[in-house]
Amino acid sequence: MLDKPETSESSPLPAWAANLGVFDLETTGIDVARDRIVSAHVGVIDTTGRQTSSRTWLADPGVDIPAGATAVHGITTEHARRHGQPAADVVYEIVAALAELFAAGTPVVAYNAPFDFSLLNHEALRHQVSPLQLPFPVVDPLVLDKALDRYRRGKRTLESVSEHYDISLTGAHNAEADAVAGGRVAQEIARRYRDELPGSTSELHERQAEWAAEQAASLSEYFVRIGRIAATDPIDGRWPVR
Repeated sequence: MLDKPETSESSPLPAWAANLGVFDLETTGIDVARDRIVSAHVGVIDTTGRQTSSRTWLADPGVDIPAGATAVHGITTEHARRHGQPAADVVYEIVAALAELFAAGTPVVAYNAPFDFSLLNHEALRHQVSPLQLPFPVVDPLVLDKALDRYRRGKRTLESVSEHYDISLTGAHNAEADAVAGGRVAQEIARRYRDELPGSTSELHERQAEWAAEQAASLSEYFVRIGRIAATDPIDGRWPVR
């Protein structure tokens, strides 16, 4: 269930944020190369944060959905098999919907974009669907938030970041709710940091790629220092596809 959009009147939206695609996947796990799509949402929000178009998919992933994943998004193997579309059809339709938005020059918001776009890429290859060549332009509120409010303490989950920016998120880990909340967070970041962000979608996309690489390098240094990872195995900072 989606709440009524709550928008700030403190600053107008920059042009790139006035009409945004929104995208989210719910999956069988967090391994982008091996896990599968269970549900997905692609939509468009207007300047008020309201959806002007939307599409949601439920897939039969072709594998069992682990109990841990079901605990997150609530979708069981039995439900997916009974009500879901074949995975190959879902992947094809998601890729087509996103390709249409990109072809129109519409920025697509995905919170933690490398997860969703990388997993979709692997699913496309798995099901012999032509993958997106290069998702562009993409807006990733996670990268933006880390770059623009670097030293804020606390979690950076979509739920936590939505709360920080006063965006309602009811029913987290529902593909539609998460996709739309991510879009509204991106719009609120655009309002609050308008003067610090590039004015064009191409510049914004390029800066996010740079920020993502810097953020991964910084996190890698920290993890090496505390012994969590080896210096020879740094975090992959490629964005928006790994």
